[in-house]
Amino acid sequence: MSSQDKILLGSVTTEIADNGLATITFFHPSHNSLPGKLLAKLAAEITAAGENDQVKVIVLKSGGDRTFCAGASFDELSSIEDLDTGKRFFMGFAHVINACRTCPKLIIGRVQGKAVGGGVGVAAASDYCLATKYASVKLSELAVGIGPFVVGPAVERKIGTSAMSQLAINATEWQSATWAMEKGLYTEVHDDIEALDQAVNKLTDKLLASNPAAMRLLKQIFWEGTSHWDTLLAQRAAMSGELVLSDYAKQAIRGMLRK
Repeated sequence: MSSQDKILLGSVTTEIADNGLATITFFHPSHNSLPGKLLAKLAAEITAAGENDQVKVIVLKSGGDRTFCAGASFDELSSIEDLDTGKRFFMGFAHVINACRTCPKLIIGRVQGKAVGGGVGVAAASDYCLATKYASVKLSELAVGIGPFVVGPAVERKIGTSAMSQLAINATEWQSATWAMEKGLYTEVHDDIEALDQAVNKLTDKLLASNPAAMRLLKQIFWEGTSHWDTLLAQRAAMSGELVLSDYAKQAIRGMLRK
């Protein structure tokens, strides 16, 4: 299968239950990586759920029972040949984060496994994130010649500059789910997926019985001070788009594809 064929795989689906719970699920056979097509669809589905009057609460999850999200698609990264294409790709992550930020509904993150790079950013952009003990985290961008510039503001907002710097600098090392909970990325860590789903269901049942207007106002308060992110994340996407064209990044990405 060619790299282009791999890029076109994957899906994003939304299921809306009668009680007002919207479950948005993204999936890609390459460890739930996110090529540009899926990023655009994911941002659109989050925005649509936020605008749907029938939706009260959103659960954001990925398919399968292993990796939550492997971040950027290396097949697509390896095909970038100019700055505009590079910026456009990284804007995909910016659009997802900003869609979570501006969505008026609370977003509950369900992280069943490892989160890498952009996957950490997706988890950080949720309003309340639950995970299993297998949900280790890593910001691997520096190891491939770029940096976690686009997801950085969302991650830093959740875990602080010190912990975010630790992840960004030590780019080849995993931090445990317990570490991520201690830093504030996850609010709960469970032994397995069954326990995770029970906890997600328990929380969403409580929220579905809560005042939607109060939850909407809480969401606004949680994200105060981020109204400039449309501009900020576009600037960060341009930084990543330029770096991905460097010889260092191209060689590192080719090395990752060979693994």
